[in-house]
Amino acid sequence: MLRTIDLRSRTLTAQELATALPRPELDISAAHAAAVELIDAVRAQGVEALNEQAERFDGGRAASIRVPADEIQDALEQLDADVRAALEEMIRRVREGSRAQVPPERVTRLAPGAEITQRWQPVDRVGLYVPGGKAVYPSSVVMNAVAAQEAGVASIALVSPPQRDQGHRVHPTILAACALLGITEVYAMGGAGAIGALAYGVPAIELEPVNVITGPGNVYVAAAKRAVSSVAGIDAEAGPTEILIIADGSAAPAMVASDLLSQAEHDELAASVLVTDDAAFAERVNAELEAQCSATPHRERATTALTSQQSAIVLVDDLETAARVSNAYGPEHLEIQTRDDEAVLTNITAAGAIFMGPYAPVSLGDYLAGSNHVLPTGGQAARGASGLGAYTFLRAQQVIRYNRDALAEVTPKIVALANAEDLPAHGDAALAREATS
Repeated sequence: MLRTIDLRSRTLTAQELATALPRPELDISAAHAAAVELIDAVRAQGVEALNEQAERFDGGRAASIRVPADEIQDALEQLDADVRAALEEMIRRVREGSRAQVPPERVTRLAPGAEITQRWQPVDRVGLYVPGGKAVYPSSVVMNAVAAQEAGVASIALVSPPQRDQGHRVHPTILAACALLGITEVYAMGGAGAIGALAYGVPAIELEPVNVITGPGNVYVAAAKRAVSSVAGIDAEAGPTEILIIADGSAAPAMVASDLLSQAEHDELAASVLVTDDAAFAERVNAELEAQCSATPHRERATTALTSQQSAIVLVDDLETAARVSNAYGPEHLEIQTRDDEAVLTNITAAGAIFMGPYAPVSLGDYLAGSNHVLPTGGQAARGASGLGAYTFLRAQQVIRYNRDALAEVTPKIVALANAEDLPAHGDAALAREATS
């Protein structure tokens, strides 16, 4: 089922490794022009453009783009009790994990009367994007909203596409999750136009612009986030989901296969990669994967994902090389299932989230681990970016406090550096304090 890439007995550079590894065909830049056109339409025509785009892409417009408060509350009252209990526990765990990501204020004293304070201030307002499409994602509501709330964000707007099978309303499970979190500003809109609406605002529906936009979406949502990044901060340009598993012969083939399949059911472009130093183990995983895939409800999309170019088994000489392969790949999700997981972990530098051992599947992180599941994707993104957290919504600020003596002590050096840079007024600004003291 999974094709095999044999890297044994080969010495490759990091760049050569990155080139040799499987990747989906995904070009966000190709969607950029279309995304910009949709954003520009929303900026110029507001509600009219949003309704036209809903008809065009979602099969129909919502009766009201701004979701009424009673509709949000009704969704909570009708929510299945088991799902509600699960969401409440997810909220509790993610809230604890997110709270730990808020740094404390720290004061550094450089000399008597000279100090800088490092503080972290939340942005004023954020926009959260929750996708529709092949699945329903109340978990994405929780991951995005709780991180923002724990950062101290005061104003949260959430957008999600109107669903054809829900009478062109936002899915009620999404709305119920909003109700549990106290989010009352919800809009039935999706795609690139929704990103544009969050970034620039839509006065006719009293949607004010936001400072930061987060949340996953399709390639047009990713392209739209890139297009508005000069006016609103973004978390990342999310692509299809990825899992890379480092495993050796001590791992259970059925467990490894089930984890590879769990990501493949997301989307035809999802990437499932196994890196192992045991060819016989790889064959057993492949056999298990084929059997499990044939029995899963979403077998068609999973089969496409598993048999396409972005998924593979990668054979390596040893687990140290397996870690090098993983670092070159930069996976969204990394699982380690080996005889000595901690030894492998010491060599890992690039991964969105790392799941250790046989009892920490990626699906645990999707829902109840307490970690955040909004992670860098899209090909090597984890090599230079981190996942969503409370820190996504915080701005680092340095507060400088010097008294007269502390400034006087460094004024000659300020003057020397200012003159070296041919900026004499910089030095004069410091000298002026001596003249008036």
